Amino acid sequence: MNIETFTTKEEMGAAAAAHGVSKLRTVLEAKGSASFIVATGASQFEMLDKLAEADLPWNKLTGFHLDEYVGLSINHEASFRKYLWERFVSRLPLPLAAFHFLDGEVDADAECRRASELIEQTSIDVAFVGIGENGHLAFNDPPADFDTEQPYLIVDLDEACRQQQFGEGWFPDLDSVPRQAISMSVRRIMKSDAIVCTVPDERKAEAVKNATQGPVTPGVPASILQEHPDCRLFLDAAAASLT
Repeated sequence: MNIETFTTKEEMGAAAAAHGVSKLRTVLEAKGSASFIVATGASQFEMLDKLAEADLPWNKLTGFHLDEYVGLSINHEASFRKYLWERFVSRLPLPLAAFHFLDGEVDADAECRRASELIEQTSIDVAFVGIGENGHLAFNDPPADFDTEQPYLIVDLDEACRQQQFGEGWFPDLDSVPRQAISMSVRRIMKSDAIVCTVPDERKAEAVKNATQGPVTPGVPASILQEHPDCRLFLDAAAASLT
């Protein structure tokens, strides 16, 4: 795992996006098409803003959605489908070859099967991810399942994860935060050829320290990134304060 630290969130986001874009360009030159994963949440604001501005042949790129709440309307402010449409997909100058959103309003088991079949038909060239305050990777809260090969699964959200979502202002109160989500599995994320992990804010500092300096353990799901051969972690100064 390579780690880069920047003074501001804006510098961090720009560098993370540029690194991912460089990886995608290399794949496009070699294969003519590429696939990627994008994460959501407040930690991805700056990175996604710069990624959407990148000069890429977007019509040759296919995107996959990392996770989504079970049972949440697309009209809800916390909907990750809404987030990705407004902050990324709708801003691109060309339509993507495809973007595979996760629908949290349909039968969750069926949606996991549908999304799993789609992603199993391709390889993922770049995964843009983050790390949660509890060390989660996607919505794989501790203790995460490091063994399942199922690409998408239904997960229970722990109290720390739900508190983070409330704390970031997505929900009016803790009781409104869903208790389950559809998430890409840890193993499916780790199969990505390259991983770009963007983590700002002091509230993530302890998770960053545990994920980068501690043992690889399901108790800190993001610690498994230590085992990926091409993972680069982008931090702002606050998130890096304990490393």
